[in-house]
Order: sequence, then C-alpha cells, then structure tokens
Amino acid sequence: MRKSDFDFALPPELIAQTPASPRDSSRLLCMDKATGSLQHRTFWDLPALLRKGDLLVLNDSRVIAARLIGEKQGSGGVCELLLLRQVKGDVWECLAKPGKRLRPGAALRFGDGTLTAEVLETLPNGGKHVRFCYDTQTLYEKLDAFGEMPLPPYIKTKLANKGDYQTVYAKHPGSAAAPTAGLHFTPDLMEKLQHAGIGFAHLTLHVGLGTFRPVQEERIEDHTMHSEWYSLEEDAAQAINHTQKAGGRVICVGTTSCRTLETVARNNNGNIVPGSGETDIFLYPGSMFLATDGLLTNFHLPESTLIMLVSAFCGRENTLNAYRVAVEERYRFFSFGDAMLIL
Repeated sequence: MRKSDFDFALPPELIAQTPASPRDSSRLLCMDKATGSLQHRTFWDLPALLRKGDLLVLNDSRVIAARLIGEKQGSGGVCELLLLRQVKGDVWECLAKPGKRLRPGAALRFGDGTLTAEVLETLPNGGKHVRFCYDTQTLYEKLDAFGEMPLPPYIKTKLANKGDYQTVYAKHPGSAAAPTAGLHFTPDLMEKLQHAGIGFAHLTLHVGLGTFRPVQEERIEDHTMHSEWYSLEEDAAQAINHTQKAGGRVICVGTTSCRTLETVARNNNGNIVPGSGETDIFLYPGSMFLATDGLLTNFHLPESTLIMLVSAFCGRENTLNAYRVAVEERYRFFSFGDAMLIL
C-alpha cells in the first residue's frame, strides 16, 4: 500500500490547541467496526456505550518534562536538550541544539545550576548521549523543576498547566509524548465506569518522539518503526485473560496500549503473559489483531503510522469515511482533540 492511501484534507483550524474542559466533555465518534456505521456522542457517555464485563486497557506512562533550555558552561551560549530515551543510569539519548556546537566533552548548566550535564558522544542519527548530574534523588525531580513539556509541533499554544498534557492515571515516568487517548478520562468518569462493571488494566509503554516521525517511504511496507519500551505486569495479564475467558471485550485506550498488547500476544503465540522489552511493531492493513476487541483513540495525522493502525483495525475505507465525517462535523483533531470509539 502507498502512504498516500491514508491522506485526507484537514482544515488547520480543526487542530486542537488546548484540551477540552472538563476533559470528558470532548466529542466521541462511535463506529461499528463490522458495518462502518457512525453515531455522535460525548466522551462522558462511555459507561452507557460499554458493557458490564468489558475491560479498558490503559497506558499509565507518565510524560516527563523532557525539554531543557540552559547554557553551555564557559561560553554562556544558549543550548537545548530534548530527552528521548534513558540509556543507562543517568545517561540519556537526547536531541540537542545547537547540535554541531555541542561536541563530546561539552558541559551544560540548567536552572539554578543544580542540574548539569556532559555530552558524551554524538550518534550516527545526530543525537547525543548525555550524562546528567543533580542534587536530588531522581532526575525527574529536576525535570519537573526546570523542564518543559515536549508538546508536538502542531500545538502552538503554550501550556497553562503541565498537567494538561498528562493522563489522570499517569504513574511511571518515561514518555516524551502523552498517550493522548487517555487525556479524556476524569476521576469521576473512571468511578462511573467501575460502578457500571467495566474494569481497568494498566500497562506501560514509554512513548518516544518517533511517534511523530512521518512515513518517508511511499510503500508503507518499507517503513521502519521506532522502538519503544513496554511492560505488562502479572495483574494486568490476569485481568485481560479473565475478560477474554468470560466473554468480555478487551478495549485498548490508545494506539500505544494496542501496540503493546499485540506485541505481547505475538511474542507468546497469542497468549497474554507478563513481561517487558522493546517493541517496534507496525500495524497496517492486513495485520491481524490477536488480543484487541475494541479501540478508543484520537484522530491522527494524515499518512501517519497511527491512522494506518486504525485502518488495520476497522478497514481503510471505514477509517477515511469516519475522518471525512469528523471534518464535516467540525470535530477537533490530534493530541488535545476529540476521540473515536471503535467496537
């Protein structure tokens, strides 16, 4: 298939710049996967749209304030780091500006000087390995103090509150981008879902900035996915297996939860067992889904791997028709936008 098969026209004004308030007041486009039929609802209707015994699979990765702006010690020149992935201990893979001037050995200073860093090496992809030094128990404390949220490039409005780009159930720090389908949940809505007999299972996939990397190859089969770290604990695996055996539906909240669950299933002959590792799974039309019965997701960029995953789950024609309707009905798109429920 060609990446142009997943293109659609999107008026720029439909790209959401701020989250809905309250979060669960966002719109929800519901699709019947078998027929492609659509209905318009609101996210807070979710308890009425699911069944007792269904299970929502949530990615509880926490976005770190991964963008640091500081100065190069000695010259005083402004520098910027964007933390991508923890390599080992206090060594991280980062994007750096100005990249050419931050050579190995360069010393950097951030905030009040209690967070410093040394550039260790330049990578073939232009990134840097950087070692951090700080006076607190964890680097994340310093990032919370001095860092900024790494918003995607299509969001031009500065965040009023860092928590706006964090799910209410975020727990394990490590993501450079939010698992945005989960941004619609509120504590009150989650309580209503539980009272309706709908369960939750938590897994972790640390979202990398590769999620925004455009598909360059015209044949999508030639695209190489970025790798991301995931973990599925014993209690979540048991909840998923119990739901499947009892005839409930396993509904992934977001493409990251779906990719994690399908990775685990493929690695274990269709079985869901606890474990962790790296995944570079690429789901596009023709891919089989071994563990996912439903998908709750936002509206994604044209020609992205994310819209290709949705198309794999419910069909390309159904997906593009839903997106056409969403544009006509003035739904809000991308990270802070509205949502789709596909069952």
